Amino acid sequence: MPSLDPAVAEIRRAVRAALAEMTDAAVVGLSGGADSLALTAALAFEAPKAGISVAAVIVDHGLQPGSAEAAERAAAQASALGLEAEVVRVRVASSGDGPEAAARDARRAALREAVRRRGARSVLLAHTLDDQAETVLLGLSRGSGAASLAGMAPATVDDDVTWRRPLLGVRRATTRAACAADGLRPWDDPHNTDPAFARVRVRRAVLPVLEAELGPGIAEALARTAEQLREDAAAFAEMIEETIEDIVEPAEAGIAVSVAALAANPPALRHRIIRHVVASEFHVGLTRTQTLEVARLVTDWSGQGPIDLPGCRARRAGGKIEFTASGSGI
Repeated sequence: MPSLDPAVAEIRRAVRAALAEMTDAAVVGLSGGADSLALTAALAFEAPKAGISVAAVIVDHGLQPGSAEAAERAAAQASALGLEAEVVRVRVASSGDGPEAAARDARRAALREAVRRRGARSVLLAHTLDDQAETVLLGLSRGSGAASLAGMAPATVDDDVTWRRPLLGVRRATTRAACAADGLRPWDDPHNTDPAFARVRVRRAVLPVLEAELGPGIAEALARTAEQLREDAAAFAEMIEETIEDIVEPAEAGIAVSVAALAANPPALRHRIIRHVVASEFHVGLTRTQTLEVARLVTDWSGQGPIDLPGCRARRAGGKIEFTASGSGI
């Protein structure tokens, strides 16, 4: 028997590890590109052995000529691999966050609906180590803090759907090699070479320059950084959960936090508690600047008035920082 191609073997190992953590049916998001096609091929081989039913869902955004044909071709390849496949066509609404974010939101909504319709629990996505490195660099350029630099997690749960990324340790070149070895013809999305998108500029210009000037292994180093920051974030989250019940209490039209307890914590934990309280109570996120302004009510109190924040206001009242909904009149 011919030996198994190393690229195919690497992807199958990654998929096998992800399937070992699953018990329910799943869908795989298939674009037809090399990453998702290699993932789909590995799932077609490994999922039956694991006793897990996997269906391929191809989302056609309709944003470029030929997208319908590309979607049908991807579905045909999934079917040839032995998976049930369906094409879902979506309408991408305009968004203030740009077309890339709008398309991502529409795609995730379609995949979430497919999971529920099929009685599944997981969506398998084909993000690679290269995608992770690009995500970290984009987060660094925005100055968005450790949460953004932590990149993508191997698995995240959102509204009872688990989003799994088995290929975060696999290079993009490996997925292309696996497709070639398996005789699969991937679709090259023109958006992936359009320099109008920041991610494309990072992929085609920034990372190659870093590799050339600093030496090879930059992508792997960025991915390791993301993993370490996710570990730190998990530790902080556990500390916050242990602390929050003792320092938070209900307030009229909002919630209050003990000034003394916030002051007793180091800045990193104090700032995370502030962000956590606002996000949990009012479902909005605070910027670094907004978080520091609230923290000044604890550490640099000089009688300043309420601070207007997204969806709420913060003020110091006695020994507490009170967060109240905007428009509550308090």
